[in-house]
Amino acid sequence: MNEKAEFAERLKAAMQAAGYPVRPAVLEREFNSRYWGRSVSFQAVSRWLRGLSIPSQDKLQVLAEWLGVEPQALRFGDWAVRQLRENRGVWEDSRYYQERQTFEAYLALPLPQRKIVREVILAFAKSAEQDPSKS
Repeated sequence: MNEKAEFAERLKAAMQAAGYPVRPAVLEREFNSRYWGRSVSFQAVSRWLRGLSIPSQDKLQVLAEWLGVEPQALRFGDWAVRQLRENRGVWEDSRYYQERQTFEAYLALPLPQRKIVREVILAFAKSAEQDPSKS
């Protein structure tokens, strides 16, 4: 199955789980009543449901909020949400506080200074690869 078809299946399942019939007219009405931008057409939502297109990120956000699912799950599937949670869990672990703090400080530096810091780190990494006893 391709990416668009998989999205369509997730959208249909989310609509059913939220108690809505899977019909383009329902999707068009409910979506447009919640979307702050230009209304989407019947043809556009039909394309979403038939697996011919995927809505833009701002539209995905509205769909996800309306249907009570996470935007990442709607767009990419449950595996993407699990992966994000696992990665976030490692990053938020208190054992990595100093690394997180260092990384945030690095990102706050001006670009020329970040380049210098990156070069220093890469030099240390290269040195450790060449002589593991020094690490």
